[in-house]
Amino acid sequence: MKTLKTSLSKKDLLSLGDLSSDEINLVLSLAGKLKKQQKSGKAHPLLHGKTLGMIFQKPSTRTRVSFETGMYQLGGTAVYLSASDIQLARGETIEDTARTLSLYLDCVMARVYDHTDIQKLATFASVPVINGLSDAFHPCQILADLLTIQEQKKNLKGLRLAWIGDGDNVCNDLMLGCAKTGMSMTAACPKGYEPPDEVSSLAKAEGKKTGSEIVVTEDPARAAKDADVVVTDTFISIGKEGERASREAVFLPKYQVNSETMGLAKKDAIFMHCLPAKRGQEVTADVIDGKWSVVWQEAENRLHVQKAVLCLLMKTV
Repeated sequence: MKTLKTSLSKKDLLSLGDLSSDEINLVLSLAGKLKKQQKSGKAHPLLHGKTLGMIFQKPSTRTRVSFETGMYQLGGTAVYLSASDIQLARGETIEDTARTLSLYLDCVMARVYDHTDIQKLATFASVPVINGLSDAFHPCQILADLLTIQEQKKNLKGLRLAWIGDGDNVCNDLMLGCAKTGMSMTAACPKGYEPPDEVSSLAKAEGKKTGSEIVVTEDPARAAKDADVVVTDTFISIGKEGERASREAVFLPKYQVNSETMGLAKKDAIFMHCLPAKRGQEVTADVIDGKWSVVWQEAENRLHVQKAVLCLLMKTV
């Protein structure tokens, strides 16, 4: 761990595949410290004089506000860059954009549609690049999820997590995060909506190192049975609105998380959702607004884990 005190081993964070188990724990530990400092009113200007550029191809609430607020709390500055406002919209290549932004910024966060865009950005940028969301992965969300589970359950290793719904970007990184921290995960997804085989295979390989079992099934009841944590996400993501009718026919009612689903989990199980949520679709109101839900703690923790990632990537701690 000594070599990980001030930085992460890779320049960028594009998925949790970029972090080792020790590095995930390092992020969570630093995030916890920064959260305590923020709650106590103790200033922690670790990024004084640093500037983060934030590229948004997709709209956002939590990602934009948490990164912008985080940079402010760390003493730095954040610059919002809508994809329609910069030269990317007029045909400048991602490669040239990456080279240009590296001249001005200390770090770039991008929220994109296509994961290959964030990969190109990272390849040609000389400064760290953070994936704020792509169609393949959502690492910052999963770090927040892991911090939330740790706060609620004390230890991650040995817990059982149920994913119910679409095998999407959140599910992909959650599989990697669970595997690397020793949590077992069962993902219940409809046929044709499972996580990619390469992600499942990588997660299973990582799980062998930590004692984590990674399972993909079509049976939501199997996933929820005796789970410590139940997680879902919208099955109609940005860009999928045209598939609403066909997706509703596949996912509802079988893959909706409701009180019956939570009744299969452990008595002290918690419910999580990355938000925004569509009550009455992937989750019922009595679950997301009820006793099981920790979604607001989860949302807040985006701020704290991202601050930790920013500090570690910019090597300021």
